[in-house]
Amino acid sequence: MEDELVLLKKNKNPIPSFIRNYTFPHGMKIEGVNFSALCASIKSDKKLDLTLIEIREGASLSGVFTTSQTRSSPVRWCEDIFGRRKNKTLSGKSAILVNSGNSNTFTGELGKRAVEKSVEAVSKNLGCEKENVFVASTGVIGEILPVDKIISKVPDLCEKLSPNSISQSAEAIMTTDTFPKGVCANVIIGGQKVSIIGIAKGSGMISPDMATMLGFIFTDISINEELLQESLHKSVNQTFNNISVDSDTSTSDTVILAATGTVPGLHISKSEDDGYSEFLEALTSVMKELSHLIVKDGEGATKFIEIRVSGAVSEYSAKKVCQSIANSPLVKTAASGEDPNWGRIIMAIGKSGESVERDRITIKFGDILVAEKG
Repeated sequence: MEDELVLLKKNKNPIPSFIRNYTFPHGMKIEGVNFSALCASIKSDKKLDLTLIEIREGASLSGVFTTSQTRSSPVRWCEDIFGRRKNKTLSGKSAILVNSGNSNTFTGELGKRAVEKSVEAVSKNLGCEKENVFVASTGVIGEILPVDKIISKVPDLCEKLSPNSISQSAEAIMTTDTFPKGVCANVIIGGQKVSIIGIAKGSGMISPDMATMLGFIFTDISINEELLQESLHKSVNQTFNNISVDSDTSTSDTVILAATGTVPGLHISKSEDDGYSEFLEALTSVMKELSHLIVKDGEGATKFIEIRVSGAVSEYSAKKVCQSIANSPLVKTAASGEDPNWGRIIMAIGKSGESVERDRITIKFGDILVAEKG
């Protein structure tokens, strides 16, 4: 089996070329999704820090969240909402409200009430059911969320909604990120063009399941909601759950995927349907590129490394070895110092906890063979 885990070492050197060469895609939009963003003064720097995303009625939604035992109040709200969606059919439009600068984590009953007040404000002003309002927060842990600042801005957010404002939303969800992250892709299914777009944030506390990251993905395909959830899980496990910067799992990780169903005459109800494999491949591609952008924007990062393990007994085993290498401080310092010390790779493999046939290990740096046959 093969697995891949992407690693970046923190350093305070100049911004590397792999970040300088990135440009946020122009004109990203999906029919049935509107965006707005503004400054609610949650951050101290007066930058955009609050965004609202409106999703048309009839859309399918799915979500995955952090496995942290100290996860935030917004994460718990969203988990509860998705749990309820399994038991009944919800009608009307949906919304996602996201703030940066404060994660609303470890804030007790006040944090829970802040979520409820935010949801109520969006429901009232946008005209949607509370069960259709999702929230996410990212930023400082342990500080009370200034929810009144958020509530006061909801009417303005609703008024500013536009299909052309996704770049502002990408900027509003940033914390220690140095640039907004967005990716788009198109795939032809049944003669029809299907579009997938996504935005994400993340820079520190990156080592899933999942990472200090938020991701919001949108597509115009029509797809069964249960299958959409399955697709999201598959893609997350191959992308966002395979990155590492600092080996710390966050309390706020959220990825939400929405399918608006606005491509005429095209619907996927099961994985065996024509076009599903193409859709899943395109979805995974978008999420992989987003996950790589997060790693490349690791706080002070100067190195972007892909670790590939082949010949493992299972995908799980390969991933364990990858994680052991990627999260090793000694491997990181070698990479940062551009020292090809392959002995540290051997050390990390050995401590992974996986069964290893020592005399069959081969190590390459790119195409350069540095060790083989033990």
